[in-house]
Amino acid sequence: MANDTKNVFISHIHEDDEGLVKLKDLLKDNGMTIRDYSINSDNPNNAKSEEYIKNEILAPRIRQSSVLVVYITPDTQDSTYVDWEIEYAEGQNKRIVGVWAWGEAGCDIPETLDQHYDAIVSWNGDHIFDAINGEFDGYERPDGSPGDPRPIKRHPR
Repeated sequence: MANDTKNVFISHIHEDDEGLVKLKDLLKDNGMTIRDYSINSDNPNNAKSEEYIKNEILAPRIRQSSVLVVYITPDTQDSTYVDWEIEYAEGQNKRIVGVWAWGEAGCDIPETLDQHYDAIVSWNGDHIFDAINGEFDGYERPDGSPGDPRPIKRHPR
């Protein structure tokens, strides 16, 4: 399969910034080059206004991305920004992929992710690669076994 550079926005909580490095390394090790549009400690956002952050910082970055990846940890479900990013990406008809954090044994996922995902995958480079590329739609548990059989939404492409 040809490797194109993917424009990706990784939705996460800032306490999980270290996990993003591991995720990007895993993707690179599996032959995927990404252009990361997310906000993290390497690319901080110092704005104070929530509306400014959403409309002037996050929204343009999500629009530039072809895929929204949600990095799933136990605290992800409590983030209003993660919820907003998922809803915004859905409204922009973006592919939405949840990735269980490295070492995660299972936790609740954000309700918005449960409603809008195209794929949720385990910490497996090939599975993440396939999900980002649209070659896998479905739900995996953190251990890689099949999960929730709910119907997957389909984006017109």
